[in-house]
Formats: sequence, structure tokens, C-alpha cells
Amino acid sequence: MSDTLDFLDIPNPAGGVWRLARRWRAATAEAGNAPGLVWLGGFASDMDGTKAGALDAWAQARGRAFLRFDYSGHGRSSGKFEEGCIGDWLEQSLAVFERSTQGPQILIGSSMGGWIALLLARRLAARGETARLAGLILLAPAVDFTEALMWEGFDEATRRELMEKGVLPAKEPDHGPVTRRLIEEGRHHLLLGGLMRAHARVHILQGMRDDAVPWRHALTIVEHLNADPVTLTFIADGDHRLSRPEDLAQLAAAVETMSAPPPGEPPPTLFD
Repeated sequence: MSDTLDFLDIPNPAGGVWRLARRWRAATAEAGNAPGLVWLGGFASDMDGTKAGALDAWAQARGRAFLRFDYSGHGRSSGKFEEGCIGDWLEQSLAVFERSTQGPQILIGSSMGGWIALLLARRLAARGETARLAGLILLAPAVDFTEALMWEGFDEATRRELMEKGVLPAKEPDHGPVTRRLIEEGRHHLLLGGLMRAHARVHILQGMRDDAVPWRHALTIVEHLNADPVTLTFIADGDHRLSRPEDLAQLAAAVETMSAPPPGEPPPTLFD
């Protein structure tokens, strides 16, 4: 069964709706009780990238449920990129998750998607729904990137320009502009100031030649996730994209491992 492209109208708390593009495929009988997969993309990326496509093919070959979508202002979804922020994309992720999945899921977050995955896990835990998570796989997770990797790295002239003009133009075509709202609203969702909980197993894949998310940032994340079982895999020659065949093989292996129940636990059930 191929995935289906459709659109979801998600209420915007500020008024109106977000019209989000989604691709999803239900599990087949051959998947058994294996958890579904949910892809959470990065800043200014879309759901049709190399990693998401490879995961989709992997899931389809095994009959696994697979969900991917575009945040507002990304890919085929409506809205302007510069109008979005972390809180918006988190609300959208939660709504799409609720409307598209059943039973335990593995969240697979790339770059900003890793931050979104951890925020989504926190929201599910607050609602007593930790059973919905079979695990998190985070690729070069850019947790708190608006503060730790952007604002703190800006010089005074850049900070002043952003505060006065409200936006910094994109440095590269595939990067996207940085807005004052992105920085200021992002401060409501910072995780590195204290203990983080995923309430599930976590596997981080991090390239050591990543020029966007330094590999030491992954160590900081692990330090704050010390209440959860965490595996950290460094890829010595890996860059930020982690899209080479050997990187995709590592990702598939991580999904395979995460799909098995922890020792001593029964397999997850797909339905409540």
C-alpha cells in the first residue's frame, strides 16, 4: 500500500486554521504489533527529503505504519515560513499525531525535529499518554537551537538588527529566515535548563563533522536526559544531513532495535 497525500485543517489558537500536507500509510497484517513510525522534519525542510523517503521505503517493505507531514510554511503546507515558530510547529505536530496514529509510535526527529520530538513527548506525558511512545530516534537533535545555537552565537550587531528589523534574511536558500518571533517564542520551550524526560528509550545519531549542530551539543542533551535509557552514536565522518547510504543504514538499524520491546517487557499493542 502506497502512502496517501492529503491535507489536514488544524485549528490555529491565534485564529483560523493551518492547512498541513500529510503523507501516511496504515500498518498491514505483516507488521504484527510493531510500533508505527512518525517523521518530524527539520527547520526549513520538507517531508520529501532523502531520510524521510528512505524510512518510508523501509517501513513499506515491512508493512509498518508511517507518518510524515510538513509544518506550516514548509513544503506543501500553507502559510509563510517566517510566520511560524516552535510553539506553532509543536501544536501542529501534536494535532497530526493525534489524528493520524494509533497505539505506540517511534518518533524520529531530524535537527529541529529532534527538539519537537522531545517537546511532543513532554506533552504526551503531561496527559498521561507515555504508552503512546515506543521510543525516540533523534538525528543531530537541535534542542533549544533558537537560543543555544542562534541567539547565543550572534554578535551584538546581528542581535540589534534582528530586534530592530524583526527578521534576518536566510544565509542559504534551504535555511530560511530567522525572525524575532522565532527567537522570543522559542524561549517558552527551552529544555536544557534542567532535567528532560522522554519517558521512553532514546537513540541519538550525531555526525562529528556537523557544522550546524556541534557534536558536543549531543553530549549536553544526554546529560539532561539522564533519567531515561539513552544511546548516543557518534558518526565520525558524518555531517548534519546524515543522508549518505551508510548513514541511512545506521538509521534503519536504530529503528530496527527500537522496534523490539525492551528486555522483560511484552510487545506493544497497536490498539488501545
